[in-house]
Amino acid sequence: MADVPHGGARVLVVDDEPSLRQMMHVMLKRDGHAVALAEGLTAAREAVAGAAPFDLVITDLVMPDGSGLDVLDAARERSDETQVMIVTAHASVETAVEAMRRGAFGYLEKPLSVTTARAWIARALEKRQLLHDNASLRARVRAADPAGVPIVGRSTGLMQALDLARRAAPSRTSILVTGESGTGKEMFARVIHAESDRRDRRLVVVNCAAIPETLLESELFGHEKGAFTGAIARREGLFREADNGTLFLDEIGELPLALQVKLLRAIQERKIRAVGSNAEVSVDVRIVAATNRDLDADVRDGRFRQDLFYRLNVLRIRIPPLRERREDVPLLVESFRERFATEHGRPLLQFTPDALRALLAYGFPGNVRELENAVERGVTLARGNRIEPVDLPPEIVAGSPRPGTDAVLPSDGMDIEGYLTDIEKSLLRQALERADGVRTRAAQLVGLSFRSFRYRLSKLGLAIPGDAEDADEPSTPRTEGSG
Repeated sequence: MADVPHGGARVLVVDDEPSLRQMMHVMLKRDGHAVALAEGLTAAREAVAGAAPFDLVITDLVMPDGSGLDVLDAARERSDETQVMIVTAHASVETAVEAMRRGAFGYLEKPLSVTTARAWIARALEKRQLLHDNASLRARVRAADPAGVPIVGRSTGLMQALDLARRAAPSRTSILVTGESGTGKEMFARVIHAESDRRDRRLVVVNCAAIPETLLESELFGHEKGAFTGAIARREGLFREADNGTLFLDEIGELPLALQVKLLRAIQERKIRAVGSNAEVSVDVRIVAATNRDLDADVRDGRFRQDLFYRLNVLRIRIPPLRERREDVPLLVESFRERFATEHGRPLLQFTPDALRALLAYGFPGNVRELENAVERGVTLARGNRIEPVDLPPEIVAGSPRPGTDAVLPSDGMDIEGYLTDIEKSLLRQALERADGVRTRAAQLVGLSFRSFRYRLSKLGLAIPGDAEDADEPSTPRTEGSG
């Protein structure tokens, strides 16, 4: 097969009618796609098993040597990103339902209309591009975090913090992770644990602010039976549970002063004593602590012990707030949108330009956690296949400036080209979605001429080559036929 032209796609046409194969070949080549032809099921299977998956397969349903549904199965087994269009003169409700159940994108009847075919090929390739972009996003997440911890972003501040966490992970050094609430401090603790030589042992998480002060010592160090009222059985504490692993002490700034002394000794001596016991037990625990407080100020004011602070602060990792890494917002939105669509059993919804603009402009005092909640709310409340501003929390919509309002530059700078490219790609995709794949209408939605719109699609790798002017009235794929 020839190399794929810029912006084009790899398309396989399967049909036992030479005239239809030739017509589709000419149309697709004219539109800039690389085309392979197969006259039946056997040839189609050989083509699908080739070196690279096809972006789109257009197959007849009834052929002398087999069914187009078998072509569909072979193509989808090769790659779940491949889109398959079923073309036939023998449509029925049963076959349509079966094709859709197996993953077909659409179902078109013969004789084909060039206008309809082009419009639906464009939509199929748009879906394929979206799936590819989502897979690329997941790959970037895995590349940024091979341990599988979902830290999404590419801003300078975040990457510097992540690099520091990775470099420190193999040591046994205590680490202090600082950052505002919702920035992902626990995620960083998980990265540190997963990339250390303790990865096969437990990571034990304790929120020091969530446990009553009277029970916190027992939770950390354990207790003997009868050590206090209610101690009806002996209990090993979290230090013992984390032995040879990692103990993550979240909200360490809330630890009472009296307990800070005992924690310091446990870190220094690597020994603990359970409440009500006279025996000390050796433990090997790597400490990762986190706080949203200013511990330097707490030390100066006597609210946090200086000696414990120095023990924890051997290496400090600061996670920047979301307002300092605005370029990460589109990636986070994409990641959350995909996850919540799956969790809530909804299709992959698109944000309207106004909704996306509101998210990009908002300051997010609650950081990534607040953005995550906003996207989940949008996915939950969306009435159709698009998330509108009304579906977002009112404070986000009320707090978003109108177009033209000055944006906020993160304190550590930003990759403005990548940031603007992400926004432009998202808006162009949404315009195509809202216009049902008709580029003339999509261009109007974003205030561009058709020529300029087509150029931008090509530049961003979103091009659907061809004569869009003849696709002003795309029809819906048929699921019921007359022949």
